[in-house]
Amino acid sequence: MMDEYSVLLAVVGGVMLLLFLIIKMRLPAFLSLLIASIAVGLMAGLSGSSIIETIQQGMSSTLGFVATVVGLGALFGGILQLSGGAQTIAQQLLTLFGEKRSGYALGLTGFLVAIPVFFDVAFIILIPVIYAIQKRTSKSLLHYAIPLLSGLAITHSFIPPTPGPIAVADIIGAELGWVMLIGLAAGIPTLVVSGILFGNYIGNRIHVTSPQIEEDVHTQHPIPNFSIVLGIIIVPIILIMLATLTKSEIIAISTPVILDVIALIGHPFVALIIANLLAWYLLGKRQGYTSAELLDISTQSFKPAGIIILLTGAGGVFKQMLVTTKAGEIMANGLSELGMSVIIFAFIAAALVRIMQGSATVAMITAAGLASPLLTDGSHTPIQLAALVIAIASGASIFSHVNDSGFWLVKEYLGLTEKQTLKSWSVMTTILAFIGFTVSLVVFYLAG
Repeated sequence: MMDEYSVLLAVVGGVMLLLFLIIKMRLPAFLSLLIASIAVGLMAGLSGSSIIETIQQGMSSTLGFVATVVGLGALFGGILQLSGGAQTIAQQLLTLFGEKRSGYALGLTGFLVAIPVFFDVAFIILIPVIYAIQKRTSKSLLHYAIPLLSGLAITHSFIPPTPGPIAVADIIGAELGWVMLIGLAAGIPTLVVSGILFGNYIGNRIHVTSPQIEEDVHTQHPIPNFSIVLGIIIVPIILIMLATLTKSEIIAISTPVILDVIALIGHPFVALIIANLLAWYLLGKRQGYTSAELLDISTQSFKPAGIIILLTGAGGVFKQMLVTTKAGEIMANGLSELGMSVIIFAFIAAALVRIMQGSATVAMITAAGLASPLLTDGSHTPIQLAALVIAIASGASIFSHVNDSGFWLVKEYLGLTEKQTLKSWSVMTTILAFIGFTVSLVVFYLAG
């Protein structure tokens, strides 16, 4: 093994190589992370056999949990998408809040729908709703799109079982129940500021109207009941939180059998299996969908999940390489001498990677890999680890611009110019990042 400065130089070189491979060479992030991990090991003086063992260890230790949760979450989202459950939530909340408070309704819609459905899919299936509202009111489309996008982006980044926080939580060893609770605590003020307030502000300054398109209307099957859709979405969240709160003895239960049952049904595996079974029957079979239709949407929903699972596994390899080379221990000592907290370091790392290469998922996984070896002393509480997950997610959400596919998705569907997209969507994601980080920072220090 080389001296400390050489090991740190190897880490810096590995991150720069990662960015070069993704940005300049256009290699897939999965392949780039593996190459960068091997490069760190070689530059740090590891033997070939140690590098291979580290890759195997990092991949296997990460995917055992993440692959199951992401797969179950994707399946759940596919059934919700097929049944029209997302539109049900939007229409019911718009009726409940009224047209004057439609921003709150759309923000909450995005917040709920993005729990089981991937961000881009959720946006595409909900876009007809905001088109229709804009045509009725003649206000700028941004009055409605920004709250919806904010809610979608917050949940996509902050609330498990979405893939980003699942991956980060697994890499740094945070409990999902606490991540959900801190994510909700950070998400509410973030939605109000970045979605509602900023949406009103930018909607008054940039006027865009809905394009003339045919709306997709469900005709063959009835639209599911709102309370059933909402209940199915909330069930796994409640079960996971219940298990976390009983484990932490915030909810005191002394009966071993009851504790064992709660631990079982509150584990993300079982909680999501229960949600899938409920969705399969209540949103699928009972709504008239055939087994073949449900099987087809299930197969389709696994495609994006596969990419995220492999990417997360490669992130686990990168993290393990930092542990094996003792780079994490060296960085921890260096940050301690500089007086920099791990949460600030993780946020900055995630933000820099996000701005440079565009992908929020890559930014989350890279920052989690850098931060994880700094937590080996066991001095951080479960709440602090959950706050760290939200800080990383916040940094990875900052300033979506031209190197992010989300930027172009928003631009095209809202009919914006590049400049308008920067002024609206890009600024919204930056506000989201700083509000989320501020809340997570406060929680981190209060829980210390």
